[in-house]
Amino acid sequence: MNTSAHASFRGPRSWLALAGWMMLCFATALPAAWFPPGEWYLALNKPSWHPPTWVFGPVWSTLYVMMAVSAWSVWRRGGFARQSLPLAMFLVQLVLNAAWSPLFFGLQHPGVALIEILVLWLAILATLVIFRRVHRPAAWLLVPYLAWVSFAAVLNGTLWRLNP
Repeated sequence: MNTSAHASFRGPRSWLALAGWMMLCFATALPAAWFPPGEWYLALNKPSWHPPTWVFGPVWSTLYVMMAVSAWSVWRRGGFARQSLPLAMFLVQLVLNAAWSPLFFGLQHPGVALIEILVLWLAILATLVIFRRVHRPAAWLLVPYLAWVSFAAVLNGTLWRLNP
């Protein structure tokens, strides 16, 4: 990569790109705003280890920041031209992330959402593996996300089982 092309992934353009990745990751939460938990969710039988509602906002906000920095770190290593597969995989998992709330809260169908969250988990794992080949710290930034979605999948499955 020549110096001028390499410079485009540093400086002001790079910071704008980080802001773009942040906006994109936080936009993933929009369907959750359109399909909030509501009365249906409040009435579900929940396991004793279900986290309090206030936990979800801070956890997801932290994860979205880490996800954005991770994607930005990969983008900085050549942009979409050189990192098309890793960044495309990242975008796929974002779409799957955004789809979960409409499936769970919108359709009010934990079984369908469980299948979807398992596909999301696989997509996150694939993204993590692909990111590791490009930039190991970017992959490590996705580990808490994978852990949280693992927990969410177990919770989703438990809710499905408790509320047939």
